[in-house]
Amino acid sequence: MLHSEILFSRNDPCLGRFAVRPLDPDADAELLHGWVTHPKAAFWMMQDADVAAVAHEYRKISEHPHHEALIGLHEGRPAFLVERYDPARLELVGLYEHQEGDVGMHFLCAPTDTPVHGFTLAVITTVMELLFADPANRRVVVEPDTVNTAVHDLNAAVGFEVAGKITKPEKEALLSFCTRDQFLTSGANA
Repeated sequence: MLHSEILFSRNDPCLGRFAVRPLDPDADAELLHGWVTHPKAAFWMMQDADVAAVAHEYRKISEHPHHEALIGLHEGRPAFLVERYDPARLELVGLYEHQEGDVGMHFLCAPTDTPVHGFTLAVITTVMELLFADPANRRVVVEPDTVNTAVHDLNAAVGFEVAGKITKPEKEALLSFCTRDQFLTSGANA
């Protein structure tokens, strides 16, 4: 798999070029390990994973027909992780009323010692534009932990509306939806 293969890109008016490339479970395992085990990634629930466990997890994702992981780039450098999945087949099976065109999403920004104002909003905006670039995707579904208030605020900023709380095996989650129109009128993608 070529790391130069760009699947999607956009230019943020303030922060520059964001892009997304395929994730290589083996080649990217060490990079991902530093991200998913960082204290700021507690909601990723991989704090105790070693590099081999991270590679194994992302190999399972890459081999799954309804789950995909991608590396996000900022100005050409790895900066975030994206997962998209079919919520009718994993994560949310039986926990909500699925609609045709639903796509599930997770994202994680790489840890940094020099945070950039607006960066995480630019990342979620990039992820949403990536998802809605596929005309088959009509609604994005997320299920963040109920105590992850930072991501709730970001979700609201790009148009998500909370449907309610659901109980998953690993957490209490805040089921939220964002249609293409909600995203387009949120102002986040201006």
